Amino acid sequence: MKVLDLFAGAGGFSLGFELAGYEIIGGVEMDKWAGETLTYNHPNLILINEDITKVSNEKLLEAFKDNYPDVIIGGPPCQGFSISNRNAGDPKDPRNSLFKEFIRVASIFKPKYLVMENVPNLLKAKTENKELVIEIIKKEMEKIGYNVYVDVLSATDFGVPQIRKRLFVIGSKTELTNPFPTPTHFVPDENDSLFNEGLEITPTLWDAISDLPVIEAREGAEEMEYTSEPKTEYQKLLRKDSDKVYNHKAMNHSKRMVERFASMQIGNSISDVPEHLRPYKRNQVGVISDKLYDQNNRRMYPNKPCHTIAASFYANFVHPYLNRNFTAREGARIQSFPDKYVFKGKPTVVSKKLLASEGRIDESYLCQYNQIGNAVPPLLAKAIADNLK
Repeated sequence: MKVLDLFAGAGGFSLGFELAGYEIIGGVEMDKWAGETLTYNHPNLILINEDITKVSNEKLLEAFKDNYPDVIIGGPPCQGFSISNRNAGDPKDPRNSLFKEFIRVASIFKPKYLVMENVPNLLKAKTENKELVIEIIKKEMEKIGYNVYVDVLSATDFGVPQIRKRLFVIGSKTELTNPFPTPTHFVPDENDSLFNEGLEITPTLWDAISDLPVIEAREGAEEMEYTSEPKTEYQKLLRKDSDKVYNHKAMNHSKRMVERFASMQIGNSISDVPEHLRPYKRNQVGVISDKLYDQNNRRMYPNKPCHTIAASFYANFVHPYLNRNFTAREGARIQSFPDKYVFKGKPTVVSKKLLASEGRIDESYLCQYNQIGNAVPPLLAKAIADNLK
């Protein structure tokens, strides 16, 4: 089964299908660094490294003329309704968003399956006419000949050590009786029931990262040797075929930031630190900010799955035991990327506003953290791919 990945990012969705035995023939991704990651890890795919709205039907047909996809996958950013045509009518209508590009490519190739991923909140989203966005998406897929199925899946149900829910829309040329995979894992709690019999326990954060080289703030490198043997089955799985640790470079925290983290217990966030260690007001050194973002810099519990790894996760979480934020590799482990999967581009970048003001537009790409946080967890994608098969 051949797969074309639209809005491919760093390729987490593709990787899940590849792990299930599919062949990834192509990807469309406009970001330069994400495109480099994609081609480095999938050297045989054809990458169209452009904005999909500017890629013509002819170009797509020419690129894959000997190799039509059986499956088209992708996560069009519907939540932002991101086509900038201000005259497109209702901006909340998915037909005025990048979703229409997904439909356009599907109607050219007419694959057996479409698999679209998005945020669960899309289920509640309505247009200005109070029509449910998801209903429009279903109708648009049905119009081009697909049976459509919608569900929200939890990453922890499929062995990913992270609390992450994603919406999936599957379009199939034939009717499916069980379009979505059934859970293989569970997170233990006090209310465990017989329903969990036969399921494996979801790995915890510490199950995922405890074997990685111990590095403090400002330490680490883009390429390192392992310093210990794998300690868990999950670590063994992700270390398969890898003899090095990549992208394991800690943030260059200031001494004050390290002190702040050192004051935090497991479960604490920035609002729990002593006043003198709280962040300063922007551009006012020495003036403590009265605004605290509780979701920023929370010290994670080691013995539970991690909170959702978002695109900006370098500022969201503090390592359970070390006084620093996660490295890109720790984020990749929590997302279920194998260690041999190398992320290209810079680990982090400054804000796009600052880059623009300094004329550094050539650095305005998705850094390693963004690429990892934006990805579909490969093991979650694999569960969908296995089930479709």
